[in-house]
Amino acid sequence: MSTPAQKLAPQRGVAWQPKPVVDELLVVEDFAAAEVAVKNGSDSSHIVVLQGQDEASAVAAARAGIAAGKGPVPTRPHAAPGRTLVVLPTYNEKDNILPMLDAILAYAAVDVLVVDDGSPDGTGAIADRRAAVDPRVTVLHRAGKQGLGTAYLAGFAEAFVRGYEFVCEMDCDFSHAPWDLPRLLHVAKDCDLAIGSRYVRGGCTVGWDFRRRMLSRGANLYTRMWLSSGIRDNTAGFRCFRASALQQLDLAAVSAQGYAFQIEMAFRMVRAGFVVREAPIHFIDRQVGNSKMSGKVAREALMLVPKLRFRVKRSKAKR
Repeated sequence: MSTPAQKLAPQRGVAWQPKPVVDELLVVEDFAAAEVAVKNGSDSSHIVVLQGQDEASAVAAARAGIAAGKGPVPTRPHAAPGRTLVVLPTYNEKDNILPMLDAILAYAAVDVLVVDDGSPDGTGAIADRRAAVDPRVTVLHRAGKQGLGTAYLAGFAEAFVRGYEFVCEMDCDFSHAPWDLPRLLHVAKDCDLAIGSRYVRGGCTVGWDFRRRMLSRGANLYTRMWLSSGIRDNTAGFRCFRASALQQLDLAAVSAQGYAFQIEMAFRMVRAGFVVREAPIHFIDRQVGNSKMSGKVAREALMLVPKLRFRVKRSKAKR
């Protein structure tokens, strides 16, 4: 007899593979099982992670969320491994900011810091109105477009002052699926930097043309050849840092932006002896607004990578 959804979990010593389910929903007990499912080819947008939720209620909530275009929304936000701040840089994201805030807060029990670079379209003002009625949201306004790297550094500084244990990076354009955030947080509890990766088993990009795929893969191949850090997706922008590890880095020495910022931060973590792990994600090209990627950003990464190998010295992490 068919059931509305099928509950699967990996078995010790068995090469687990996802099986067909009735309505494309896959129910798993926890995030460890979800990680196995994604690595074996399942799409996380149709995985229901129980993690203590009642199964019938969780399946119903996920179905309703998917029908509304919001993904497999849980019955309640999933717990984070510690006090967590998601840093959300914005520039002209007026159509994305509120849906993104709603989505992040529906999936994970976190706080969000919007770092807005004086968006001409009023993104910052929209975020302010939300922050006025939601204590989980705060906004940091900056004068003019100052770049992704400095936005994250400003967010890190806020996280340190406010005593957060984990700090996440996330784009506001839904290319980083909000339903993957709890899974990334699950990985982060056992390492110092968790990266949502397109280039490990189970990861991929969706909606990119051939040129952009080759540019991204080429940048990562080039970085791996020069830095030998062991990281597959060096340019990924979906990350979760342990704050105590971040505080041990020389953040004042970081000046890169865009791709180069992500490359440099990951390499500094590796050089400091911190544990870095990658979790597979499906990276989806933005549907609303314009990409911030440019030739200038790509050239910066090209020039910086060889320098990092000699500029960033090895050190020993304090735990």
